Amino acid sequence: MPLAVITFEFDPLVELAGLTVRWETLAIAGAVLVGLLLGALLAHRDRSAPDDMLRLDDMLFVLVAVVPGAVVGGRIGYVLVHLDYFRANTERILDPAAGGLELGLAVAGGLLAGVLVGRLLGLPVGRWLHVAAVPLILVLGLGKAANILGGTGQGEPAIKDWATAYLGAGPWGSLAPEIPSHPAQAYEAGMTALALLTLLAVAFVLAPVRPDGRLFFGALALWAVGRLVAGFWWRDPASIGPLSTAQVIALGIAVGSAVVAAGLVWRSGRGPWRSAGSGSRPEGLDDGVEWPDEEATRSWRSS
Repeated sequence: MPLAVITFEFDPLVELAGLTVRWETLAIAGAVLVGLLLGALLAHRDRSAPDDMLRLDDMLFVLVAVVPGAVVGGRIGYVLVHLDYFRANTERILDPAAGGLELGLAVAGGLLAGVLVGRLLGLPVGRWLHVAAVPLILVLGLGKAANILGGTGQGEPAIKDWATAYLGAGPWGSLAPEIPSHPAQAYEAGMTALALLTLLAVAFVLAPVRPDGRLFFGALALWAVGRLVAGFWWRDPASIGPLSTAQVIALGIAVGSAVVAAGLVWRSGRGPWRSAGSGSRPEGLDDGVEWPDEEATRSWRSS
């Protein structure tokens, strides 16, 4: 058996306060915490509507809805990915001990639940989505990087200089972890990092970006495209043409997000990412944002 150049041989478990926890789990929890703190900071610094500041307690209400939405969506995705198994074992669909969650529909389910609750509470959903764009992509990227600590998401076997293998007792998150394989989880983390850099470039170079959700859905589309590409190195079998079920889900998210982002741009009657012309609110647009008048806009552009 060819040896991978990059090998991992350490104990993936750690004892904390009498509990045995995976390093991977701790890293994912840390990523989520960083994302929440960044989201709270960006919400606090939001000045798109000075007379209607974003409230952090509203953020907590939305998060309470996001978590079950992500769990339900992720479970539906997992069942779809392993449809043959669950067709033969329908009683295990709701069994948390049988498998886990699929990331693409987990993100979609959490988004849908969060937007629904935000609408019910009368919150400025577009502004909250704008705030959530960077934290979400950051958490998704850090989460995939954390998979490296647990050997989760190993790709197809490969004889490459950068192939990875996991030695020792484990337990590791992939089958046959000792076989040198494509580090598909690292590929996806890298592509998510590219999506994040693109997002930051759009937000800070092409600013100001109208906070109506277009930045969020554009970022989500980029992330889904990266996940789709990384999927060509997964171990999942093809289900529709050359694509696995999870890739088909990623493709659907990418297309759907791009369509929503384009719809928001069209609805605003503005340029694709930045405001142009008068700074006044477009007729018929109600996005909870107080837009500056013409004189203020000219002053901003000349500065």
